[in-house]
Amino acid sequence: MDEFAVPPASRRSVRDWLVDIGLFLFAAAFGIMTAAERIQMPTQDVSPWVFQLDQVIGVLGCAALWLRRRHPVELALALVVLSAFSELVGGAMLVALFTVAVHRAARTTFAVFALSLIAALVYAVLRQEVGAPRELLFLLGVTTQGSAIGWGLFVHHRRRLLLSLRESAARAEAEAQQRAREAIAREIHDVLGHRLSLLSVHAGALEFRPDASPEDIARAAKVIRQSAHQALQDLREAIGVLRAPVGELSQPSLTDIEELAAESRRAGMRVHLTQEVPGSVPSRSAGTAYRVVQEALTNARKHAPGAEVWVHTTGTPGQWLSIEVRNSAPVTAPPAPGEGSGQGLVGLAERVALIGGRLEHGPADEGGWRLSAWLPWPV
Repeated sequence: MDEFAVPPASRRSVRDWLVDIGLFLFAAAFGIMTAAERIQMPTQDVSPWVFQLDQVIGVLGCAALWLRRRHPVELALALVVLSAFSELVGGAMLVALFTVAVHRAARTTFAVFALSLIAALVYAVLRQEVGAPRELLFLLGVTTQGSAIGWGLFVHHRRRLLLSLRESAARAEAEAQQRAREAIAREIHDVLGHRLSLLSVHAGALEFRPDASPEDIARAAKVIRQSAHQALQDLREAIGVLRAPVGELSQPSLTDIEELAAESRRAGMRVHLTQEVPGSVPSRSAGTAYRVVQEALTNARKHAPGAEVWVHTTGTPGQWLSIEVRNSAPVTAPPAPGEGSGQGLVGLAERVALIGGRLEHGPADEGGWRLSAWLPWPV
């Protein structure tokens, strides 16, 4: 089986035609020069019929090179056997050896090369040249055949290297796309989870309080409308990034945490926010801090109905930006955990780890829950 796919002769590219013509002309020139040198010798050491047969074999060997892409090993074996007594087929035999080295595995290449060395030894014994010892003829054959094999192996390994580089580049691109999609999936989960939990709270209030005043119903309907509109905006932004070749979702800042807390208060939560952050926080850390608070508020709203929530952010440049969100025990019984419960914390831990931070969560005092994160804040 070929190491590299070779198209049929009818589908050769322009480059393939040029290479094939060049190698054919090389083999033909090699045979013509050898025949001319043999004719010019004052006394030939071979019979006329042997020389005529040699010319026929040389012509057929050069013509057979047009089959080298389809049957490289078979052609090489035939030309190697013929080269044991034919000198005019030597050029075609060198081209066949080169083709095997380019398109076949190293084991096959070296097996054919070993057979060619045996043929060179047989030629040196059978075709004794005037003034040329057998050792010199054999050494000349080893040198030329080794050069053809070496050149072919160089081309072979260069092609493998280029193929490996292309595969590595394609694999790296696929991994980068996968990481980008995972990041966008986390964004969609965080954003839509928060918005939809607000919708659920207010829709539940309207369902269980049919006797609410018109003002309360209007206020709840307004929050539902605003949350649904914002969820659609966030979803459009995420889909736009997925469709674009290069893009990144906009990162919220620490000041947006205040609006996040106010939004939760309008939904009926008791949220106490304290921010002690001097200076400007890097966008990645600030955006991750926002997502930590957003996920914590969403979980408190879903799993600790009526609980009181404390949000505290603090930090110093050159150290850490720390976020702690703690809620009290739920006032009413929380709903049963649904499918996929806990996936938000898993995604949040991945998000924090990506920027070199640390996330901890667990039970707090008196039946509450605590979520803490430490994010890098370089100078």
